[in-house]
Amino acid sequence: MESAKMDRSSKLIVSLLIAVLMGAVDSTIVLLALPTINDSLHTQLSVSIWIIMIYLLVIAVGTTQLGRLGDLFTRKKIFISGLGIFTLGSALCGASGTILELIAFRAFQGVGTAMIQSNSGAIVADNFPPNQRGRVYGYTSVGYNAGAMLGIVLGGIITTFVGWQYIFYINVPIGIVAIYIGVRYINPGRKVESKLDLPGMLSLGLALVLISYAAVDISSYGIRLLNIILIVAGILSITSFIIIEGRVKKPLLPMRIFKIRVLSFSLLASFFQSLGFLAVVFIIIMYLQGVRGLTPFDSSLLLLPGYLIGSVLGPKFGKLTDRIGARAPATGGLLMMGVSILVYSTLTVSASLYIILVASALTGIGSSMFYPANNSAVMANSPKDLYGMSSGFLRTMSNIGMLGSFVISISIASLSVSRAVAFEVFAGVGKLLGNVSASFMVGIHYSLYVSLAIIMIGAFLSFVRGKENRQASPNT
Repeated sequence: MESAKMDRSSKLIVSLLIAVLMGAVDSTIVLLALPTINDSLHTQLSVSIWIIMIYLLVIAVGTTQLGRLGDLFTRKKIFISGLGIFTLGSALCGASGTILELIAFRAFQGVGTAMIQSNSGAIVADNFPPNQRGRVYGYTSVGYNAGAMLGIVLGGIITTFVGWQYIFYINVPIGIVAIYIGVRYINPGRKVESKLDLPGMLSLGLALVLISYAAVDISSYGIRLLNIILIVAGILSITSFIIIEGRVKKPLLPMRIFKIRVLSFSLLASFFQSLGFLAVVFIIIMYLQGVRGLTPFDSSLLLLPGYLIGSVLGPKFGKLTDRIGARAPATGGLLMMGVSILVYSTLTVSASLYIILVASALTGIGSSMFYPANNSAVMANSPKDLYGMSSGFLRTMSNIGMLGSFVISISIASLSVSRAVAFEVFAGVGKLLGNVSASFMVGIHYSLYVSLAIIMIGAFLSFVRGKENRQASPNT
């Protein structure tokens, strides 16, 4: 009996891991295929970059709202539906005949990813006791942690040896397997008696769309009147959202979660970690491609060992979190990431590439400490009736940070080179020469220092979240 229960739990973890991994992989797998897609669909890089941006934008906007739907209609239904939409969207992306079709289907695919991400954390909380959740979050963090980097590697391999369409088609059989396992082994869960907060959903969704679009516009064209207006309008929408949430009986984002210190500070730590950490990844890839002249594929291979380390150690640090709580491993992980940034800051135009391997390994250790601990802290300290909302809001904070990291990396790069050249370097189709390369290094160092400051803010918030008693969580 115990063996059957363990087997069911293992298959549930596999389903979750596959789902979150696919979503994370697809956030970057397109990157190395952009030049090929440009040639195939007869478009330009400034247009095809929206294949990445629309996906991230839809996920950032959708995760909170779709997490709430999991509370209302059961997490399993929304999660499985998300897998179905993602799988269908992948097939449609691969079959696209024009760039506009591809962008539209990427948005559709993003809806499925948002449904998966916003409910995966809550499914763990529903299906595993508190003293096992850290371990399970350790496994799922493998998907979030390694997925973005793995996407770059797979994008290069598949585009080079098979064809760009198959970076999407590969998801179809994997998605079908994940759906089958999920249908069989995820517990049905229960509905939470509530109502949709439509005014809150619309105001928050509008705010995220406006601010996220403005951020992408800044990365593409710099600061101009249009994106200033969008940001102001987004801030007004957030103000409207806060007013609405204070008046409705069943708010989308209950203000009481901000009274739970561990929960609110864990969410903030997730945002700053994503904002700072992913900016570093983008910046280092630009250094390897633009300054050192490496191919995108070779650049990704240099960073891969760190992600492999993170994938192996994640479950182990998850177990540690189950015993001692999240504050120490999560804060230690962010500090370790800060050390890795300091190592990256020693890079020069002709520095040894072994520096990349050392810094990447330190980053892998840090991320394996932070992700399972912080994710576990969010769910362990969330009221049961808000599991879906908390899981969705965690992913929203992380995805907004990912969008912001893209803006930081492109904006810093364009301080010393034109934005067109910055985009080409980012996509691996441009190389810097002579004095331009040296001046670009100055921008890289400044951007690393900015990222270090952001990570340290996250570490401070992680430390002051307070100490939790995981064994006696009031929400279990």
